[in-house]
Amino acid sequence: MVVETINENLCINKLISSKKEIIMVEGDMIVPDSKPDVLNTICTSGVVCVYKKEVLDEKIRIDGNINTYIMYLADNEQDKVRGLSTSLDFAETIPAPNVNQEMECMLDVKIKSMESRVINGRKIGIKATLEVSYNIYSKDEMSIVSDIQNSQDMQMLKEETLVNSLVGSGMTKIYAKDTIPVNNVDNIAEILKVNVDICDKDVKVSYNKILTKAEAQVKVMYLTEDNRIATANTRIPIVGFIDIQDVNENNICDLNYEIKNMILKLNSIEEHSMYAEIEVEISAFAYEERRITFIKDLYSPAENLEYNKKQVTTMMSKKNMSGIMQIREKVEVEGLDNRNILDVEVNPMIENESKFSNKIMYEGSMELKFFLSSLDMQVDVRNVKIPFEYTMDGVEDGENANAMMDIEIMNQDFIIQEGNNVTANIDAKMDLQTYKTAKLDVMNEIQTTGEREEEDYSILMYIVKKDDTLWNIAKEFGSTVDDIARANGIEDENMIQPGQKLFIPKYVKSGIMTNYA
Repeated sequence: MVVETINENLCINKLISSKKEIIMVEGDMIVPDSKPDVLNTICTSGVVCVYKKEVLDEKIRIDGNINTYIMYLADNEQDKVRGLSTSLDFAETIPAPNVNQEMECMLDVKIKSMESRVINGRKIGIKATLEVSYNIYSKDEMSIVSDIQNSQDMQMLKEETLVNSLVGSGMTKIYAKDTIPVNNVDNIAEILKVNVDICDKDVKVSYNKILTKAEAQVKVMYLTEDNRIATANTRIPIVGFIDIQDVNENNICDLNYEIKNMILKLNSIEEHSMYAEIEVEISAFAYEERRITFIKDLYSPAENLEYNKKQVTTMMSKKNMSGIMQIREKVEVEGLDNRNILDVEVNPMIENESKFSNKIMYEGSMELKFFLSSLDMQVDVRNVKIPFEYTMDGVEDGENANAMMDIEIMNQDFIIQEGNNVTANIDAKMDLQTYKTAKLDVMNEIQTTGEREEEDYSILMYIVKKDDTLWNIAKEFGSTVDDIARANGIEDENMIQPGQKLFIPKYVKSGIMTNYA
């Protein structure tokens, strides 16, 4: 006969696969007839866009392109520094064991490095190294037995714990558009270099809705008609709403930003500006913290039981933490004498993660790329590394936590000192997501299969063995924890020792105990 149970519904967002992969993207570019021959390349930069991602069986596929900008030295006497742009397409299939089409993917693709080489004066080979980080989740809705109706003769071992249940997930696309103004005396001839970073991310949650706010920081280096090199930058607001049923301000939200497409073009000369349009996809997972009670084990002294038992993996102790890392460092930049700093690219790289009981320490470096210009408008690139250590304190059970750190450059300032020295002032926001994985033993489909065979005793003596518990002893002999504790004067049921002698009273269905000493 099926036993009537009281159930709790739980939605588990299980992390199935998490990995970083390095992929290589290569291609050739033919220099347009309107451009002079290439003597050598100075630098190559780009903005990566992923316009399609698919989770397939045992793999994920990503399709995208890199909006590529090449600054080069022209092979003639009139033009010195010139610029080229192209789109470098890629399609990559990455093995991902144990995943299928029903799962969701959070993806982050960053340009680790880009380089170009001159094949001949009219042809350039381009090679990009992309770092692909992905987390693939499986949403599993389940019913957990928390209690049994009419459980007069049922002995239940219950456990109570806090878990993070998935409230829901959602996605929105934002088209961030703006005009990038330049100096009124500048007539733009060519774009030399472009960088786009998503920064100042913020989230506010109200009932049934998530408000996401961020900014796209766009930095452009360009060549003017009178052969000068200048820079312009702007921040374009990215604001959107994601509808998730039953989400509220007490929930924890994980957001992911992906650039899907980008357009950057020159406006008319009279406007002294550029037009930028960036398509951004924002994905969100919302979690609630819930206290659940579940039956870990059960038996009946009077009846035989059958049930299914399984282990459920869930998320718990989820926290989002933030801190600020400040770097104040003097660095030497070779060849800085009599040159100006046009721009500095700052790329944080984490090289090592160390976990402790209440903190996580990160070691890495800030990779700085200095773009220097001279009076004759020659451009040189210098690379400098600043090592760093950062410790996030207050991490609960840090040694066993799953951790994901994201570094966002908030402010950067570089002051030229005497000689080749530069004082670097960098403020970085450190966003840490942590959670623990819990394995819960739960049961379902409970039914009785007839009366338990009656043991021929009223009371017996048992000698406690190593790893015994009162629960296991009571279950073995068809008694109850309460009856054994009462018969032996045990106040704390967890305090029994190997070698201890216990009287085991017999349990009868009516609830009346046989006599015992």
